Amino acid sequence: MSVPIPRQRAIPAVESGQAQAPSPCDGPAEQSVTDDSEKAPRTPDTAGNTTDKVENNTAHTNLTLLLIEDDPAGSPIVPDMLDQAGKPIRVRTARNLTEAGRLLTDDVHCILLDLALPAPGRGDADDELAVLKHVLELAPRHAVLALTASGDAERGAEAVRVGAQDYLFRDELDGRLLSRAIRYAVERKRSESAERRLAEGKLRAQENRRLERGLLPTPLLDGSPLRFAARYRPGRSRALLGGDFYDVVRTPDGTVHAMIGDVCGHGPDEAALGVELRIAWRALTLAGLCGDQLLGTLQQVLEHERADDEIFATLCTVDIAPDGRRAGLCLAGHPSPLLARPGKPARLLPYDNNGPALGLLPGARWPRMQVELGAEWSLMLYTDGLIEGHVGEGRERLGQDGMTEMVRRQIAEGLRGEQLLRAAVNEVRDLNGGELTDDVAVLLLDRVP
Repeated sequence: MSVPIPRQRAIPAVESGQAQAPSPCDGPAEQSVTDDSEKAPRTPDTAGNTTDKVENNTAHTNLTLLLIEDDPAGSPIVPDMLDQAGKPIRVRTARNLTEAGRLLTDDVHCILLDLALPAPGRGDADDELAVLKHVLELAPRHAVLALTASGDAERGAEAVRVGAQDYLFRDELDGRLLSRAIRYAVERKRSESAERRLAEGKLRAQENRRLERGLLPTPLLDGSPLRFAARYRPGRSRALLGGDFYDVVRTPDGTVHAMIGDVCGHGPDEAALGVELRIAWRALTLAGLCGDQLLGTLQQVLEHERADDEIFATLCTVDIAPDGRRAGLCLAGHPSPLLARPGKPARLLPYDNNGPALGLLPGARWPRMQVELGAEWSLMLYTDGLIEGHVGEGRERLGQDGMTEMVRRQIAEGLRGEQLLRAAVNEVRDLNGGELTDDVAVLLLDRVP
């Protein structure tokens, strides 16, 4: 069930001292009136929700209480109150939930609810706390105090169990007791909200770890002489992993298949799609598909699973022959791998015969290029996060040429495997002047006779 959104209203003149307060028969009234004409601004919290700035600054702002009760005589049950700074606590009065929805503006800190108020729905007649449950749905971010008859502690305790911050006896109210209860309720609600955000953060972290295991799996290279290394670094702007993914498997005939890809966009949907594509690639590869047939099937998977028709994925696949001296290369809108061999400068593999990214063109084709590797080599596959970082404070980007020169130098310095990847990613970050805005995934395959 969706939570009703409180309706906003303009603050009436009576709240700024420019008009006389209405009589009890004229509608909602407000007591202990002070200037309330400025509505508190709203700011996003760490979980991405909109919260009220007054909620975090109650020590410096007049507290406002919304009283929901239907005393037919209209006699006030709330005494005059002062907050810790000696300022009067403002009181607004609503006789039903409809009026409460109009009065529940952003500057209300606490709700005092009379549990004797009739429930709004006929189906709630047997539920003594139905009106409280409705208020909690109406105002999920506000502190709520339950008001009950003297001696009815059991009902008050049940109200706290349902979600109220505290309960008070109607016939024992005094200014000091109520003002203190309001302050405590507001602080308790803030504490509960902070604990909830912390718990949500832990759940997101667990989801991140599950997605990471799906995006960055353990390679299946048993029996292969090739050495494997990988590096992943998330971009600074996201709590979740992006859509970068990779995988490496060895099929029974001795061929080693490697893949790296990138789903456009960032967030849980893109990360989940990246996991699906990686798992589909592994299953199809182990089933014997490769090249154009494999990429065409992956495109069908993407088209069926993506949340939006504009989402696409780039992909680079390499299948290395059992003797390790040659490979087949397919590119779907992805940067070409880097090949390094002893005695020769590192270079990019051919890119001129590539196909479009997956999900862009129905019925597209992806030619498979034959590449000679030699007896000893290192092959580096990467996502565009490695080449799109800036160089210094200007607008110049590292690009593929800059990355190639950087890797050549690092190889000449004797770096290999994990050390090479770590140095490459760290230097790209340093050149950018801080964390990269995009995720970076890099994998390296080495053949040493």
